[in-house]
Amino acid sequence: MKQKALLLLRVSLGLLLVIWGADKLLNVDHGMKVSEHFYGNLVSAPSMMTAFGVIEIILGLAIVAGLGRRYTYPAMLLVTGVTLIAVWKSIIDPLGKMFEGGQLLFYPSIIIFAGALVLWAFRDEDDLSLDQRGRAGMLREVRAENDRMVQRDPGV
Repeated sequence: MKQKALLLLRVSLGLLLVIWGADKLLNVDHGMKVSEHFYGNLVSAPSMMTAFGVIEIILGLAIVAGLGRRYTYPAMLLVTGVTLIAVWKSIIDPLGKMFEGGQLLFYPSIIIFAGALVLWAFRDEDDLSLDQRGRAGMLREVRAENDRMVQRDPGV
């Protein structure tokens, strides 16, 4: 059950990054408006939108597949953490009663960040990822070689 839950969380968060990246590529104007409003124009150049879009798509696809989790999960935490900080008013005041700009729509940013944190915390228990399967295969080979060595020389 845990492996299936981690798989569902990994695939859904990875696809979210793919969608965010595709939006930056296909709807550059929207990405620019988001950057202007939430990120203080830090990445408001069309070329930056394209670059971030491509990076998010590649990162999202790697996460869906479960590749390079040692590196992709911290990168996902960075992306979702920056988003969380950008919409902090909506986290503290999702109904916009205390802060102007608070919106219920952005409250799930904290849930997305928490999900990314859970994936990172339990990455070694996600047996359904491609890099885990590769590691499991290497461990089987090492054990098999050790067994062969013991059979050849029981004193080992």
